[in-house]
Amino acid sequence: MLDIKFIRENKEKVEENIRKKFQDKKLPLVTEVIELDETYRSLKVEGDNLRQERNTTSTEIGSLMREGKKDEAEKKKARVVEINEKLKEIEEKEEELSKTIKEKMMMIPNMIADDVPIGEDDSKNVDEQHFGDPVVPDFEVPYHADIMASFGGLDKDAAGRVSGNGFYYLMGDIARLHSAVLAYARDFMIDKGFTYCIPPFMIHGDAVDGVMSFEEKENMMYKIQGEDLYLIGTSEHSMIAKFKDQILKESDLPITMTSYSPCFRKEVGSHGIEERGIYRIHQFEKQEMVVLCKPEDSEEWYNKMWNYSVELFRSLDIPVRKLVCCSGDLADLKYRSCDIEAWSPRQKKYFEVCSCSNLTDAQARRLAIRYKKENGEKELVHTLNNTVIAPPRMLIAFLENNLCADGSVKIPKVLQPYMGGKEKIEKK
Repeated sequence: MLDIKFIRENKEKVEENIRKKFQDKKLPLVTEVIELDETYRSLKVEGDNLRQERNTTSTEIGSLMREGKKDEAEKKKARVVEINEKLKEIEEKEEELSKTIKEKMMMIPNMIADDVPIGEDDSKNVDEQHFGDPVVPDFEVPYHADIMASFGGLDKDAAGRVSGNGFYYLMGDIARLHSAVLAYARDFMIDKGFTYCIPPFMIHGDAVDGVMSFEEKENMMYKIQGEDLYLIGTSEHSMIAKFKDQILKESDLPITMTSYSPCFRKEVGSHGIEERGIYRIHQFEKQEMVVLCKPEDSEEWYNKMWNYSVELFRSLDIPVRKLVCCSGDLADLKYRSCDIEAWSPRQKKYFEVCSCSNLTDAQARRLAIRYKKENGEKELVHTLNNTVIAPPRMLIAFLENNLCADGSVKIPKVLQPYMGGKEKIEKK
């Protein structure tokens, strides 16, 4: 969410930013917010003037009563009653206007970085950098669900009977591998100085509104019937909301956390749920990295965070590339974002495994997360997030890139301690 003062003083810039994101239907919101804010500020002035008059009049009543001028005092008392009634009416209008302004402002997208490529959708994302040489083996790489099934490690049929489409059972070595990569990712981030956290897996509606746009909320979040609780779509949601309404010490920044959670997503949209495999599903587990920092440090942290993803995947012998997200592919709260995509030898192309984002102060303004400077001033923090590892999706990249001709899967050295020392897993 943008600062109302910024919107007032930079109307054309805000409108141009909306055009860059190809959201022209939101252009009227800018004028509406400015006009509503003008009305709101006028009401505030009117209310302040009436309060001042009430205070003066109340003082005069006391003087008149002491002087025995009861008739004049009664007239003044009547005026105070009149002022109170008017103030009640004004305050009700202020509250209603404030709510309307906030709702409209929350639909106006955050300003994007000047160097974000302009494009309507993810087809215009920019392939910026490659890490590791993509290899296509001289044997056929099966579909990932078939690789898992060859180890007795996947059962979607049973999950369909129990839970429906978009769910799965992982078993045996595949389930162990799933847990191993999460444990490795946890320790990888702890070694980078991040604090390990396990957050709540359900959060209140105001926390959801603080961390994501209304459209994302509608398409992603599962609501608990009859309660003000939502299942999280990523631990970023509860980790950022942890600091709601807090004033942090400048000396405590940056706050760097790595969090584990299950994630639940409705996955409403054109992409839909994958029928056979586990690439797009309703439930998965993820290790996340989250940073709260001073505004001047957020771009440095953004670059550190996506580089951590590259380092981690390369340590697992998986080639990756950095894909810069274009304007139309940025969620409303994002200032900039990039995807780290892993190489798929079977498909002979890359696919997303991590998403790193700098949201500047958009979430912090919604959630009122500030820090106190040494000079006593309070300023909004900047928030960033990035996927560390999100199995079972990343298992697709792991299995395809570490598959051997005999159907076994080699275990990279860094992961072997988490797999009981195994150097490979064998087909059943």
